[in-house]
Amino acid sequence: MRVRQEHIGTFLRVAKAVVTNRAVQVTALLGAVLLSLWNVERVPHTSVLPAAIGLLPFAIGKYVLCPLRWHALAASGRTRVWHVRAYAESEILGLISPWHAGADLWRVHRLESTGVRRSAAVAAVALDRFVGAVGLVVAVAVCGIALPPIVLVVALGLAALVLLAAILVRRRRPGLAGSWPWPSTAVFAVGVVLSIGYQATILGLLIGALQAVGDSVSAFQLVAVFGASQLAGALPGVHGASPREGALVAGLASIGVSWTAAFGAVALTALLYWVPALLFGGGCFFLRWRGWFTEPRPAAALCPSGTGTGLFTAAPVPRAAEGQ
Repeated sequence: MRVRQEHIGTFLRVAKAVVTNRAVQVTALLGAVLLSLWNVERVPHTSVLPAAIGLLPFAIGKYVLCPLRWHALAASGRTRVWHVRAYAESEILGLISPWHAGADLWRVHRLESTGVRRSAAVAAVALDRFVGAVGLVVAVAVCGIALPPIVLVVALGLAALVLLAAILVRRRRPGLAGSWPWPSTAVFAVGVVLSIGYQATILGLLIGALQAVGDSVSAFQLVAVFGASQLAGALPGVHGASPREGALVAGLASIGVSWTAAFGAVALTALLYWVPALLFGGGCFFLRWRGWFTEPRPAAALCPSGTGTGLFTAAPVPRAAEGQ
């Protein structure tokens, strides 16, 4: 067990070093943006206005609702504004990394820099991911659309594995699990509601992208296609050319959208993701680099009582990290 934990710790340190390397970040960023632009240029007809209208609610969902969900579930002791900034920064790294893993690693890094234990930081990000997946399934169910059986089986199986692992760790290693965020039922429900709101904004972006390329489809059918395509997100891929995008193109084509319009809408959506990411995430990176955002040296962060969590034990943070 100790050897396995050391291997995991080594992997996290190496991954963090790669994610925080500026040369890697810039190279991956340019490559991902150029790939998205190349895909959009292959679309014969594009109208900017519908896509821009769909982008506005998506930006609110991605950079307001999602950080608020993370703040409620993590109980890190940081403010909502801090979570909004950290989440915005993480999205740039997520868009240039397979599985969106760079975003999760950055969020863990930012929580650690405030004094949160690594195990608690990882658990908080994992819990946020889990609640987001639950929100997706609930959103599809609320619309009265039946997902393919394989999607439901995989979703329920993953949820069962996560819950089983959490229960086993809590029973066998209560000292480790005691620092994990354990949200109350009310907080969990709020997280699911925020996730459903975010899924609705993605739906609006997809509808706007379809109209931008001269096509349209039923919103209910689009929810089913989008939900089913998330299964392909378990496979690695770069944003704009991942199995998830490929599954979404195939799903749109299966409900009557032409292949050209389906490819164009998905490519346009992938490109539009960069607009708020560069504005908000890039702006937060720049302002923090210029010293606009400072954080006090962490002591012990008391968690809100509504989450059902205890006290996060703060780890010593080097002075060089205080300005992060």
